[in-house]
Amino acid sequence: MQKKSALIFSIFVGYIILQFLWWEVLLVKQSNEIIEGKQNLVSLSSANYNQILKNISDLESKKIHRVYMIVGEGTVFLLILLFGMIKVRSSIKKEIEVNEQQKNFILSVSHELKTPLAATKLQIQTLLKHQLERDKQVVLLNNALEETDRLNKLVENVLIANQLTNHYNAIYKVEFNFTELIYQTINRYFQLLLDNQSIILNIEENIYLNADKDLIQSVIINLIDNAVKYSFNDVLITLNLKHENNFLVLEIKDCGIGVLEKERKKIFNHFYRVGSEENRKTKGTGIGLFLVKSICDLHHASIETLPNIPKGSIFKIKFQT
Repeated sequence: MQKKSALIFSIFVGYIILQFLWWEVLLVKQSNEIIEGKQNLVSLSSANYNQILKNISDLESKKIHRVYMIVGEGTVFLLILLFGMIKVRSSIKKEIEVNEQQKNFILSVSHELKTPLAATKLQIQTLLKHQLERDKQVVLLNNALEETDRLNKLVENVLIANQLTNHYNAIYKVEFNFTELIYQTINRYFQLLLDNQSIILNIEENIYLNADKDLIQSVIINLIDNAVKYSFNDVLITLNLKHENNFLVLEIKDCGIGVLEKERKKIFNHFYRVGSEENRKTKGTGIGLFLVKSICDLHHASIETLPNIPKGSIFKIKFQT
């Protein structure tokens, strides 16, 4: 359908351009015929040879001037028309891409919502149907809690993304202990990483930040989730929080597959997911890094992604102090 629409648009543009050029040729031809007719009339009606030559010369100059005027105005109009068509075509192409991304986003969200719901339901059904030992009950309950946290994070991301895309950008800044927020977030959402020593915290104590606490927590969650997702079975994450010159710097490093140079700016786009087949197999909706970038922008903070040597990525955020 998209290829058909593009073909129809191209045919339409080509037809307009050809019609315009043909109209311009006819106009010049008609102008020449009028001038030549006047020249003939002058030559027949005047007995003064010098006057005839002068009149013919004047008419010839007018003809050349009129041709230049018609061609010049026509060329300007054609360039404006072409520019407009290029912009319209670009807009249509972008709209098609956004629609495709939104369709993929809806499919991804549907899948991401169903998975934790189905898993939680299974844990509860198992508890109800079987008389299990206490340790097995605890395992099932912990699994259900993990799936519930996963579902909660997804719903929060969707709600925040909806607010940002609809330009509801109200933020509620308070001064809070950034160090404590990181510890609380890691202990609540990523306790398993701590237990497995898969996350290393290098954090300066009692660092305070004036920002929206809930949104900053969302940044931490999404960056760590992203690091885990693209590390596959080789999860080793380092989180640094430090003062650097006049900035407060948050760094999250992983040893995953990394980000290609050409993808580094695109990864923060709404619904965007990197294009390799390996990456597409991972779970995700394409809004996590978009939220991170949008929240950083709201706080006038910069974010960049760098290669982590020998492998992986570094996401570096600078807050002004």
